[in-house]
Amino acid sequence: MGPGDEVIVPDVTWIATAAAVKYVGATPVFADVDPTTWCLSVDSVGRCLTPRTRAIIPVDLYGGMPDYDALCALARSRKVALVEDAAEAVGSRYRGHAAGTFGTFGCFSFHGSKTMTTGEGGMLITTNEALHRRVQVLRDHGRAPGDFSFQNGEVAQKYKMSALQAALGLAQLERLGELVAHRRALFAAYREAFAGCEGLTLNAEPEGTLNSYWMVTLVLHPRWGIEKSLLQTRLDERGIATRPFFHPLSSLPAFAGELEAHRARERNAVAYGLSRAASTCPPPAASRPTTRATSRRRCARCSSWAARGALREGEPASVVAPRPAGADPHSL
Repeated sequence: MGPGDEVIVPDVTWIATAAAVKYVGATPVFADVDPTTWCLSVDSVGRCLTPRTRAIIPVDLYGGMPDYDALCALARSRKVALVEDAAEAVGSRYRGHAAGTFGTFGCFSFHGSKTMTTGEGGMLITTNEALHRRVQVLRDHGRAPGDFSFQNGEVAQKYKMSALQAALGLAQLERLGELVAHRRALFAAYREAFAGCEGLTLNAEPEGTLNSYWMVTLVLHPRWGIEKSLLQTRLDERGIATRPFFHPLSSLPAFAGELEAHRARERNAVAYGLSRAASTCPPPAASRPTTRATSRRRCARCSSWAARGALREGEPASVVAPRPAGADPHSL
């Protein structure tokens, strides 16, 4: 793969997905996302396919999962590779299959903010033994596994994590179920607190999927009349940290002037609408350790202001006590 080749990526994701395409000289083509899952839209991918398309990279955004039945069928019919970016979705499942197991490769991130972390680094998985052997060489400056004579067969990169990082990762892998259950409990607390707030949407979990909810995300309906930046400012004033929903890649200065970015800006209405209206809620790794009670207090405060319109400019904020715990938050 190289210059002249195209790879379809979602317009809404972290830049790393498209950067990998640029590293080899290929062209990222920015497809729109689904309004419910916020993941790659199958219809948009179909419109973006050309004779130059070599691969599709779906992203399991914030722990959500796209329609892999349709995406895999489309990739097979057009004879293009599918590489799953599961960086944010360790522990998620689609029709009983784990995130990262769709396509030729699955990619995970172990960044410090992720559900499972080694501080930095990640993991690449595949069932293709030939590709696995090839990756083993490329990850270590072109050396074959087990080489101790420093005979580099080619110029390559170094993508090996240290033994210390690997040990940390293995320990977390053993308790992955616990880590995912904690994320789902936090989401359940947010969902309960925001129940009844019309015009506010949280992460989706369509039938047949299990969302690990890496980042709890809320989308405000335009009728609220609240700009995302104002929402984040007002919440920050009350000690509630938020992050912006990813900006569309086609809107970033990094891709300014590129033809595919221009085309995406013209067609990707869902990606741009979500980016204007959505924010992510406090992630556990971003502040003090988050207990269930603390999460419920934050949610109750935030939902109270939202329901009363107190986030609007010039209106006073009010704080209410958290509601009593209801059903087991581990059950969705």
